[in-house]
Amino acid sequence: MKPGTRLKSAVCDAEVMIIKIGDSEDLTCGGVALATDPASAEGNPDHMHGCLIGKRYVNAEETVEVLCVKSGDGSLHYAGEELMTKDTKKLPSSD
Repeated sequence: MKPGTRLKSAVCDAEVMIIKIGDSEDLTCGGVALATDPASAEGNPDHMHGCLIGKRYVNAEETVEVLCVKSGDGSLHYAGEELMTKDTKKLPSSD
């Protein structure tokens, strides 16, 4: 996997684009590995918290970052750790 790669979920409609990726390629949605052309699969109910279009998801160390380009019911995990939405930066006031 490399930055710019688009991956799809096998358990829901979610699609993500890789922004930054670490050493491992263990990126899952709904408990099933993301792929460029996945076969349909059953998701893990514990990993079905949803992901939202336009949001960036990162791990705690921010070594992994993905952009959700299509919403879905599965939640994103990297190497067993759930990815959380990245905080947005405040823009300066234009007074």
